[in-house]
Amino acid sequence: MTTFRKVTVAVVLMMTALWTPPAFARAEPTPVDDPIPEKPTPSGLTLTLEEFASFPKSETIPEPIDQRLVRWARINYLDQVPDGSGRLYANDLNGKLYLLDKSRQPREYLDVATTFAPDFVSGRGLGSGFGFAAFHPDFARNGKLYTVHTEWGNALTTKTPDLPAQAGTKFHGVITEWTATDPKAGVFSGTRREVLRLGFFGQIHGIQQIGFRPAARRGDKDYGLLYVAAGDGATGVSSDDPQNLAIPQGKILRINPIVSTGKYGVPSDNPFVGRPGALGEIYAHGMRDPHRFSWDGQRLLLGHIGEHAIEAVYDVGPGDNLGWSEREGSFVYNKADRCKLYTLPDDDASFGYTYPVAAYDHDPPPGHPCTADSGHAIVGGFVYRGAKLPLLYGKYLFGDIVDGQVFYTVASEMKEESGQRATIYKPRLVDATGKQITMQDLAGSTRVDLRFGQDGAGELYALSKANGKIWKVTKAVMTPPGVLPSFRPNLVAAYDFEHPLPGDPAKEQDQGLSGTNLSLVNGGAAMRVRDGAYRGSTNALETKQVEPATTGNDDWKAGVYQDTGVQSLRAFNAVKGTTVMGWFKMLGEGPALNSNTPDPADRFNAIGLAGILSGDSQGHDVRSLLELITVNGELRVVALARRVDGGSSQTFAANLPWQQILPRDQWVFLAATFDFDNGTMRLFKNGRPLAGTYTVAGDPWAVEGAPEPDLTSATDPRGIKIGGSYPQNTREQNPCDCRMDGLMFLDRAASPIEILAQYELMRRR
Repeated sequence: MTTFRKVTVAVVLMMTALWTPPAFARAEPTPVDDPIPEKPTPSGLTLTLEEFASFPKSETIPEPIDQRLVRWARINYLDQVPDGSGRLYANDLNGKLYLLDKSRQPREYLDVATTFAPDFVSGRGLGSGFGFAAFHPDFARNGKLYTVHTEWGNALTTKTPDLPAQAGTKFHGVITEWTATDPKAGVFSGTRREVLRLGFFGQIHGIQQIGFRPAARRGDKDYGLLYVAAGDGATGVSSDDPQNLAIPQGKILRINPIVSTGKYGVPSDNPFVGRPGALGEIYAHGMRDPHRFSWDGQRLLLGHIGEHAIEAVYDVGPGDNLGWSEREGSFVYNKADRCKLYTLPDDDASFGYTYPVAAYDHDPPPGHPCTADSGHAIVGGFVYRGAKLPLLYGKYLFGDIVDGQVFYTVASEMKEESGQRATIYKPRLVDATGKQITMQDLAGSTRVDLRFGQDGAGELYALSKANGKIWKVTKAVMTPPGVLPSFRPNLVAAYDFEHPLPGDPAKEQDQGLSGTNLSLVNGGAAMRVRDGAYRGSTNALETKQVEPATTGNDDWKAGVYQDTGVQSLRAFNAVKGTTVMGWFKMLGEGPALNSNTPDPADRFNAIGLAGILSGDSQGHDVRSLLELITVNGELRVVALARRVDGGSSQTFAANLPWQQILPRDQWVFLAATFDFDNGTMRLFKNGRPLAGTYTVAGDPWAVEGAPEPDLTSATDPRGIKIGGSYPQNTREQNPCDCRMDGLMFLDRAASPIEILAQYELMRRR
């Protein structure tokens, strides 16, 4: 990903050199009142949080001036000791490192505050104290772990930073290596040595985190290398320190903490090694407060706390420049006008800045001083890759430190090269009893001081300093509004046409489990019309034939298509059944005139509604489909499906004339269920079954004699089609002059009573 990003910038620079727009065409940056108007989207994903551990009360050193530091226990992180023991560890900023075994009872392992007294300080600045701990990946053999703490007092005159310190340094951030005599012991005993000491001007934005890349294995170039997130010492707001490659502040550093000579080594493949005037330790730069980072495989995802308005997640690669303090997020930051952010200049690409893959803004209340703390700060989290919560898989869980809001994005959508920020969703939180709660409820405070942790199996935890407790995420289920509870675990894809993709209104966000966003083909955002079909709905999707007398790909339809298969629709692979349902309103007479033939009176023989493509579909063949087709010379509402890719299809046609089922200009709730194991299909109108007949004799699904159970092909569907054929828009066929709303695709056959209940749940009163 990083390589792609650099190549793209290089191409832009080359093009800029070859062609420059006229001076009069250039747009100067202009102030922005609401940098990110889109707000986190309420999600149907519900997370259950169960209390996991509680820590003993602790006190700051010295007594704090800032009352925000008065917490029960300032637990800052949770992770697992990489020695196979299953032990977890957590640090308290006030000075102690705890281990937790299966009993979940915190037991003191190491007292950092006492070791470094009287220089140790945790009562000045929100990040001061024992900030972080990281166990070496080979801890089981070498017994090494690393900590970060802050010092002041005599340390400022008796100890010298290893890299250039900021003028007027008031605090030191210190990384220490500890070597345990017995790595299996429950209490530390061994030796220590100082690895790196940095000098910071401010009491905030010091060394926020250290860590090793978990996926690196022995022999990898990244194995055993320590990443160090160093803030700007609160000077970036008025200086260029984060952009200055000669100093370490406002950077992520990458070092080798274990070397035969010296305190640490500088990896030869660091991006600035050998550059005159630059520190070889630097991995990436241009940061204000790089608060929390984590890895998703090779990707380093960073939660970066902003200054004026922007809280952001970055995908950080070697050599990246996040832009601070020339940029805040993807906006211009003007040191002379701290009350506004500005749009980017026309020549922005020439600077090569890296921009967020997800972000939200502060939205301060009216009258709030523009330079005052608005009470928001992002805390980075983790992409869930565990095995116990499949509905959370592939989602990046993070939140807001202060008010404790919990958010997530879909990791596969966090791509800088797309030029768009990923959608931020806000899941529902419930406790072990199922009662809806907030993190403020769990923390017992409006200031949550939220953090996240992860164990060796990838399971996730939420932490609060307010009451010193940790909760584990134990369940993840989908509960989209207006969906029958029994449908929620099987709702692979759902579209209500109320959720345009931020930055691309020609796409509709999936409200189901798969995250398969839908393209609104040819008509784009204009295809959303104000005509809600059911209670709570505002918009519907309009599809239509645009120019019937002209052959061309211009009709309005929707869908998604990939000739290699759509992996996010994998839930439809090797299943016993499916369901397609939604609200439909016919606008035209139908079927549409056939624009592919010279006969002006010729019409298509079908009207496309909605369906799931087969794993070998050219855009027309389906695994499950609800539509109107000609049966024995008459147009009928049908359910049509093929169980096996390349196999024969079966059709179940409703007996009633289609105009009685779908009267013109009336909303109707249609559903089709497909039971491949039993070889049956059913149709429903407004929750009631429709009588019908099968049109193909024999055994077209080849269920006779097949191994039990009878499943669909184990191949990724090539997509979804809505309002016609060929969602990849290679040709026109079977357009629907109609409107659709509340479309749902399930990976099982719904029962008749469920179909009726869903209709009753949605219909207008």
